[in-house]
Amino acid sequence: MKLLVTGGAGFIGSAVVRQAIADGHHVVNLDAPTYAANLANVAPVAADPRYRFLHADIADRAAMRAAFAEFRPTHVIHLAAESHVDRSLDAPAAFLSTNIVGTFELLEAARAHWSTLAGGARDAFRFVHVSTDEVFGSLGRDGAFDASSPYDPSSPYSASKAAADHLARAWGRSYGLPVIVTNCSNNFGPYHFPEKLIPLAILNALEGREIPVYGDGANVRDWLHVDDHARALRLAAERGAPGATYLVGARATRSNIEVVRAICAILDELRTDSPHCPHDRLIRFVADRPGHDQRYAIDPGTIERELGWRPRHGFEDGLRETVEWFLARRDWWEPLRRERYAGERLGLATRAR
Repeated sequence: MKLLVTGGAGFIGSAVVRQAIADGHHVVNLDAPTYAANLANVAPVAADPRYRFLHADIADRAAMRAAFAEFRPTHVIHLAAESHVDRSLDAPAAFLSTNIVGTFELLEAARAHWSTLAGGARDAFRFVHVSTDEVFGSLGRDGAFDASSPYDPSSPYSASKAAADHLARAWGRSYGLPVIVTNCSNNFGPYHFPEKLIPLAILNALEGREIPVYGDGANVRDWLHVDDHARALRLAAERGAPGATYLVGARATRSNIEVVRAICAILDELRTDSPHCPHDRLIRFVADRPGHDQRYAIDPGTIERELGWRPRHGFEDGLRETVEWFLARRDWWEPLRRERYAGERLGLATRAR
């Protein structure tokens, strides 16, 4: 493949880039980059002659047209997005600009490029639009989301992603662009920006700081290792059917408090000499965020049946490996905590009014 990855300096995008380069593909990593992007995420492949970084904003029409004209990708995996719910509560405009307008500009640039292709190149081209299970809103106590689940977003973030999903499907139906939409569950693993639950809990526990848990901690999420997700996206790009929707999850539902207590237990084992043991005494329940969905769960049956994808990481083993990675990679996360995000509470703007 000649793969164009948007948001390739981010958490999930960098996993796609690292895997694709390791498998011999040519990759252009197109990223703005914003606060959560980090070129250290792709440092392991940065010197590879098949890798190129392109600093560009997906909402920049001229830049997108130029990128497609120069690189002429065979496949696109679109991951560039503002993605943190709490930040969307404080500053929704950035989410609408990147997630909606940016997706529109990228779709138009891809359509213009695809229209120049012929024969096998035209048939092989795919545009994989990567979305989230949050577009479906909150589940009840039972069941799981599938491709027929109605959209019911609860936050500016999920609403902007829902709009982008609709744009992607509309470009497929209206113009024939071979679009595939994927909706994933919550990712975890190495290189995870430390504003999200798992890395935040790990780093706060290491530093002896309070570990905030929203509400009573009973909100349930379906957890997916980032490397398993990256493999699913590459399969969708290589073998997915135009117009298909693939939901990607590992059937690993856990409540937030279960996840945080598991992290604390792992740290108790790995850092027996820490003055913060037992680490679960650092847990503090805090006021819930507005519009907090109660439960997510994914039915990945379609991608399992049609593309043969299966997760390779169990949640417990993957979580332990993730904790061990953060313990070993202070060189990666300490600059982020010092310069970009120190662990403060976000998403309070609505409460301040």
